[in-house]
Amino acid sequence: MTLRLYDTAARAVREFVPLHPGRVSLYLCGATVQAPPHIGHIRSGVDFDILVRWLRASHYQVVYCRNVTDIDDKILRAAMQEEVPWWAVADRNQRAFTRAYDALGCLPPDVEPRATGHVPEMITLMQRLIDRGHAYASGGDVYFDVRTLPSYGSLSGQRLERMRPAGDTDNASAKRDPRDFALWKGAKPGEPTWPTPWGPGRPGWHLECSAMSTKYLGATFDIHGGGLDLLFPHHENEQAQSHAAGDGFARYWLHNGLVRIGGEKMSKSLGNSLLIDEMITTVRPVELRYYLGQAHYRSPIDYTPAALAEAATAYRRIEGFVTRAAELTGGEAGPAGSSSLPAAFSAAMDDDLGVPQALAIVHDCVRDGNAALSAGDSSGTAKRLGETRAMLSVLGLDPLAAPWAGSQSGGDLRSVVDALIGVALGQREAARARKDFAAADEIRDQLLAAGVLVEDTPRGPRWELRR
Repeated sequence: MTLRLYDTAARAVREFVPLHPGRVSLYLCGATVQAPPHIGHIRSGVDFDILVRWLRASHYQVVYCRNVTDIDDKILRAAMQEEVPWWAVADRNQRAFTRAYDALGCLPPDVEPRATGHVPEMITLMQRLIDRGHAYASGGDVYFDVRTLPSYGSLSGQRLERMRPAGDTDNASAKRDPRDFALWKGAKPGEPTWPTPWGPGRPGWHLECSAMSTKYLGATFDIHGGGLDLLFPHHENEQAQSHAAGDGFARYWLHNGLVRIGGEKMSKSLGNSLLIDEMITTVRPVELRYYLGQAHYRSPIDYTPAALAEAATAYRRIEGFVTRAAELTGGEAGPAGSSSLPAAFSAAMDDDLGVPQALAIVHDCVRDGNAALSAGDSSGTAKRLGETRAMLSVLGLDPLAAPWAGSQSGGDLRSVVDALIGVALGQREAARARKDFAAADEIRDQLLAAGVLVEDTPRGPRWELRR
């Protein structure tokens, strides 16, 4: 089976055929850094991280570009409220997003351009649009004339006559049509500005992504991704200005579903956000990744603490098998390559990234692996371990690989805790050797009271922290 993806523009699942054989260019709308990230923001990062991992496991060479919007009305408002420079707000929150992506095991993009670093490319694009009759300067601003592009609205499936005014400027009287959107916003007191042929000002939101994606991926590229909430107006306007300039732009549009609480989209403005920095103090990052990535990427997630706890329990079952099986087999070999992937797993991933079905295959493999462990079947255990780790590598969930290795028992403290518990287990083994079983049981019970579970195996005792 070849990879098939749901293309928002086509409103259908399409066979994925890259522009250049063996190579994939992917642009993801990243963070607007007016505030630290919540799990709704990072879900997009996790979903597209899984896509990148699967493309690479499928032997594609991937160029992955994820932008940062570091100048925006919201950033300026936040800076004003905090009475700090706008760039301080943007830089602080960009670092928070980077921490969150890293904490949840997202691979870094090949390039992560910031909007403020690409004003020359934006000026060039605006000039191309003005020369083609699709944009105009007015009142210090530059606007896109939506009536000049008959296909405007096609990505989101809207008709121009039913659209509301763009509402993206307080200078609406400068527009030819209230639905025209701002490419460039003229200078205002106290705001940052850059010089252009039409006067000083700053970028509009939509212009930056067209300029940056074209710079790094070319005038036509394979996949454009982002959250469903960006479909209109942001992605619609990106496509409009790029097509109007004569660029092919994105060949496939992928949108991930939103994270909701009580049926509402997670949003800072609604006061219902769950910040990543706060959440990973109460749940392990790998378990939060499992939770955010387990649903189909196009499906919404209704967050509840119970659902998160259920996901954590499911991941621990996987982790427990991998840990025990690695100990039995010596843990010398790394994760198996794509040749070890079960065919059913590959088929699920090729079917529009069917992660729920793929995870069901992971759990079946874990069940069979546990049966092999119980039967003392080392070769069967090793086979299931290789398959499980190969699948988990695609999903970014392998507990024996970075960044999760050792996290089940405290990360960097693992070696210290292991040494201390090793002393107690040595005393217990000595007591058993002299047949002082009461003392051995007492040591085991003391460890249990401290939260350490001890399991006797053919290879000797093993331990883990009780959860």
